[in-house]
Amino acid sequence: MARPHPTPVAGEYPIDCGTAQLAPDPVSGGWLLQINGTHSSHIDPDDPTVLDFEYLRQMAAVIEDRHPADAHLRALHLGGAACALPRYLAHRYASSRQVAVEIDAELARLVREWFDLPRAPRLRIRVGDARAVVESLQPQSRDVVVRDAFSGDRTPEHLTTVEFVTAVHRVLAPGGLYLANCGDSRDLGNVRADVAATAEVFAHVLLVADPAMFKGRRTGNVVIVGSDAPLDPSAALVRRLLSDPLPAHTVAGDDARAFGRGQARHDPTGPTG
Repeated sequence: MARPHPTPVAGEYPIDCGTAQLAPDPVSGGWLLQINGTHSSHIDPDDPTVLDFEYLRQMAAVIEDRHPADAHLRALHLGGAACALPRYLAHRYASSRQVAVEIDAELARLVREWFDLPRAPRLRIRVGDARAVVESLQPQSRDVVVRDAFSGDRTPEHLTTVEFVTAVHRVLAPGGLYLANCGDSRDLGNVRADVAATAEVFAHVLLVADPAMFKGRRTGNVVIVGSDAPLDPSAALVRRLLSDPLPAHTVAGDDARAFGRGQARHDPTGPTG
């Protein structure tokens, strides 16, 4: 017997880290989740392929460009919130096995209650600190690692260092993908530091964003991709990104590495583990 479809209820909910606000999205439909006043997730309860946030569409495009639909995808998501991307990938990859790491136990419970998310083993929500979970995993046990963890509007600093990226590299299978969502202001200081850390660990780096972000003309998001396999964007990926409602460009190779300008962050006490 099929499980009854969850019926979310708009309102403010206390969670471990503050307050979650769930409200209908009057613009695009579906439900908008805010954490302590910051937009966190958007879910269309009727269609898992709807990704309202452009950076999630960009990540999905990169993943699907590298992995055929019949791939047995092993994905780790650092930052769960409403699990929009895991839900999308579960729909695209029928045999996928995914873990979403969410630091807030009450939020993890609520999103299971609100939304029709895939059940284990297709999607497990693990409560814990993203870095601690990464450092506990077996080497080469994931094909994709997505970093989409935020405290307010910034990524926690311990998830931006060379040592953290090294820990991610350890759990990726050969040629696996690391995708990081970096939110930043016009000065792009956080993006450049994230790019530098990724470039120090991975052989290849790819950046995806709309041109205004690369030029420092607005606040927004840049998707940073790292892999030991070549990341030159395919013609199909370029077309898909350009045809998006918010067209995105790519920067790859030496140009992507130069974007970091040697500003990689390190752990205050040196490498872990």
